[in-house]
Amino acid sequence: AAYPHHQTSEKLSIAAEPMETDEQTQEPFGKVNPYRYGVLPVLIVIQNDGPDAIRMDRIQFSYTLPDRTRVEATPAQDVRFIHGTRAPQGLPGPTGGIRLKKPPKNPLAEWEIEGRAFAAKMLPAGQSASGFVYFQVPRSSQAATVSISGLVNAVTGKELYYFEIPMSGN
Repeated sequence: AAYPHHQTSEKLSIAAEPMETDEQTQEPFGKVNPYRYGVLPVLIVIQNDGPDAIRMDRIQFSYTLPDRTRVEATPAQDVRFIHGTRAPQGLPGPTGGIRLKKPPKNPLAEWEIEGRAFAAKMLPAGQSASGFVYFQVPRSSQAATVSISGLVNAVTGKELYYFEIPMSGN
């Protein structure tokens, strides 16, 4: 509830915080700002204040822009392949041969991208879970929403309502 963009339903609170600026991404990702490479990291925090555990093994995330364009979350292990691979470039060598120049390191291949991803599969009563979800969006927007579905009460087997968190804080 301390986050500006949050929603609570059935004693389950979910907050979403987009990370766009270098200042926001410096602590979790170091020098790499994924948003500069077309990947918007959104911090998801889920707090279970209910009496039952919540299964999250079928959780799904989507990002909806104001024009109703819906973007599904990119799995963290696939983020490094978003821009494809680069072939090494050939440079003329000193003896007339061709020397291969190594391509620059992929900034989206840093361990922090996968290491800090949202990975919880079960959330016991009274506990919280957090991690990043990644969206390939051309731009972020204050009028966008993050939708979360696939949460199931582990005791009753009943699926919880989906959550729609507006990024405007309203």
